[in-house]
Amino acid sequence: MPLSLPSPRHAVLAVLLAAGAPAMHAQAADVPADLYARVDRITWGATPETLAQARQQGYEAWLQGQLKPPARPALPREVAARIAALPISTTDAAQAAVALRERSQADKQIKNADAQLQARRDTNKAIRERGEQTRERAVWLALYSPNQLQEHMTWFWMNHFNVWLNKGYVGAVLDDYEARAVRPHALGSFRDLLEATLRSPAMLMYLDNAASRVGKINENYARELLELHTLGVDGGYSQRDVQELARILTGVGVNTSGTPRRAKGAHAADLISEGLFEFNPAAHDYGDKVLLGHPIKGRGWAEVEQALDILASHPATARHISRKLATFFVADAPPEALVDQLSRSFTQSHGDIAAVLRVLFNSPAFAASLKDGKFKDPVHYVYASLRLALHDQPPLSNARAVAALISTLGQPLYGRLTPDGYPLTQNDWAGSGQLNARFEAARAIAAATGTFYREPDQPMPRVKLSRLSEAYGPASPFNQWPAASREAIGQARSVTDANTYLLAAPPFMRR
Repeated sequence: MPLSLPSPRHAVLAVLLAAGAPAMHAQAADVPADLYARVDRITWGATPETLAQARQQGYEAWLQGQLKPPARPALPREVAARIAALPISTTDAAQAAVALRERSQADKQIKNADAQLQARRDTNKAIRERGEQTRERAVWLALYSPNQLQEHMTWFWMNHFNVWLNKGYVGAVLDDYEARAVRPHALGSFRDLLEATLRSPAMLMYLDNAASRVGKINENYARELLELHTLGVDGGYSQRDVQELARILTGVGVNTSGTPRRAKGAHAADLISEGLFEFNPAAHDYGDKVLLGHPIKGRGWAEVEQALDILASHPATARHISRKLATFFVADAPPEALVDQLSRSFTQSHGDIAAVLRVLFNSPAFAASLKDGKFKDPVHYVYASLRLALHDQPPLSNARAVAALISTLGQPLYGRLTPDGYPLTQNDWAGSGQLNARFEAARAIAAATGTFYREPDQPMPRVKLSRLSEAYGPASPFNQWPAASREAIGQARSVTDANTYLLAAPPFMRR
């Protein structure tokens, strides 16, 4: 049964649907408005603890630590233990994919139709289960990793280089894609990130390049590599460039047989086999190509490397990536001067992502954007809500409940079917239906907090949250919110209701 709500609900929803009040922050010395806003924008959501750390270190030192984080974050012990206990942490993705493929092949040999159908369902469930575990890990890291910017950018790049976990065996190797291809390069070299995603079985399966070979070329990956991953839709490429890049990518695929391929013929020495990834020279088009005006001799894998060099260093790529970063961190329609500035940094640094972000975070445009804030998409909203609500609680144990909550708001992790990734602007997420759903999400977090601590087959634990409006002390940034939001919180009949109204308030919808 839905929980009954006190009368202020209608006032809160009216303010929510108006959605006009900008997020403003306190100017008090112990919680500087600019520092709070910067921390809130750069992380998955400010907490008293994160803000105190930034104050203690100083903004520049704190930012440097976020831009150049340690390889192994100091996670809370409980979180580290839960991640380590996940089967994706103990079973290699390549081994899992091979085993699941063999299981799928065995399913086809079952004579009884009903039994075969059930076996296939069970195998698909096992594939999806690895995807669910990847979601769990992502939730724990987003909420509790001190490497907040790295986790923020991991999500950004996972969305940029989007794959859908429910296609084929993608769910079986999704953990490897995030942990080995994306996260290690999220703040590093764009060129390295681009190649890491190209070598990822998840990407090659999702965009069908695993089946592309000379004489039977699939252009899907080549098209998205140009349109979405590098140059952008207006990047100046032609259909001929798509076709030439698709030829270059022939033979770049996946081997889930469990047996290393034995290459034969004149180009046998060109074979590359690393885990599930392989470059199969027998499937490659060795003819010469021309990509974006650059002649490319038929040399096997060296062609792929040359193509990646061309794409990563192209001015259109610098501009496309810079605009997307500015849209993510600054404004839905970022100033052209900022995009120009970031593009120059991208080019001069040879695609050093951290260097570009440093320019962005130190820009006047970024500082100016902090006044009105940027509207949160569902992932940002749920993570920010939980980081604040649970800031003085033990780490949550039920990460699947968090992923489910994000899904109810329309943005399931790794659930975007199309390769363009989820949209980043307010117009995509600020409809009345979304805001009503966020009120219910706020209530779930504030009134049914035990859901996020419930263990399988165990009763719901009782979790009592503190009053969130007091989390930052007397000089709370919430004190500077518009009167309508503060009054709705003040009218609350209980701490639970007050927390619900705070998490559902229009200023909290912005970061």
